[in-house]
Amino acid sequence: MPGGGRPLIITEDPLLLDDLLRLCAAAGAEPHVHHAVPEQSGAGGDRGGGGFGRGSGADCSSGVGGVGGVGVGGVGWESAPLVLVGDDAARRVGGAPRRDGVLLVGRDLDDPRVWQRAVEIGAEEVLRLPDAESRLVDRIADVVEGAGRPALAVGVIGGSGGAGASTLACALALRAARAGQRTILIDGDPLGGGMDVLLGGESAEGLRWPDFAASRGRVGAGALEESLPELHALRVLSWDRGDRVVVPPAAMRSVVAAARRRGGVVVVDLPRRVDEAVAEVLAQLDLVLMVVPGELRSVAAAGRVAAGVRMVARDVRVVVRGRCPDGLDAEAVARLLGAPLAGEVPVEVGLPGRVAEGEPPGTRGTLARFCDGFWQRVLGPAQGVPA
Repeated sequence: MPGGGRPLIITEDPLLLDDLLRLCAAAGAEPHVHHAVPEQSGAGGDRGGGGFGRGSGADCSSGVGGVGGVGVGGVGWESAPLVLVGDDAARRVGGAPRRDGVLLVGRDLDDPRVWQRAVEIGAEEVLRLPDAESRLVDRIADVVEGAGRPALAVGVIGGSGGAGASTLACALALRAARAGQRTILIDGDPLGGGMDVLLGGESAEGLRWPDFAASRGRVGAGALEESLPELHALRVLSWDRGDRVVVPPAAMRSVVAAARRRGGVVVVDLPRRVDEAVAEVLAQLDLVLMVVPGELRSVAAAGRVAAGVRMVARDVRVVVRGRCPDGLDAEAVARLLGAPLAGEVPVEVGLPGRVAEGEPPGTRGTLARFCDGFWQRVLGPAQGVPA
């Protein structure tokens, strides 16, 4: 990434600089600091986040010396991934080339001319501290984590009890990981018995949902991924064996958002009830697969589930499991539920026994082939999923 993932701070205000360094530290960033636009020669006042000084040869009154060049530490106005311009320094950077990722930061909430200065330097946003601290930490953390294309997030929910949603979610995650995708499997159902158990990793070291129950604001994507148990080449966020069955909606939102920021694939096993916490998850999903057994009572139950899910989810599709009764095929089931058909999954003889012996769902057989076909359609060969 340009600038090595390190933001550039331009200010001579010591109090503002202290605030910006503190917020950079909170986001895990080590910024470059200058009092004006960095010198092209690189012989300037960057002290790698430890302070600030005058760039050698810079025109401190106009701020145009060395515009667009590389400063000390290999960062310049154009190469830095994010530029935080103190309100005191806006006039000094007025001659710099326009670029994306410039934020004007200050503390005076009542200054009516701040918007004019923001326009003059081409700032994307005006952030006033302390009110905008949370927003600024998010922007800095995006730079540190190299935020790019978010993960494709797929939820799986049962249209009725015993539909096999957890089995399909596990299989989808396993096949995505085996195709080379960075994959996180999230157990969103506290009463489901635990996805780590289904993968044979209930004793694996790593954090579980109760460890994130107090999360507020932004959760570091890299830290989240590294803290979770790794099972069969994928990361799993499941429940422990304790009695906690509730995670606050804010924590759900923060954790799922962090999982998506690393790219790849996120699969979420969802409960059939849609409460506030589940709604936070549904709002972040690209696609929800509703698993419906091929029987009339299950189709009737799935209609009620679908009504709740569609209130929040953007895209809901039906997966029919097993043979439908006479006169009702998979397409008819999807039409009754008012959702597109994502496919049919035959009941796989012998699968429960293999899972009981420690073989994760999706390792082989018809379920594995269904999952490979699904990822091929959704992600395509360009994403590393075999045809």
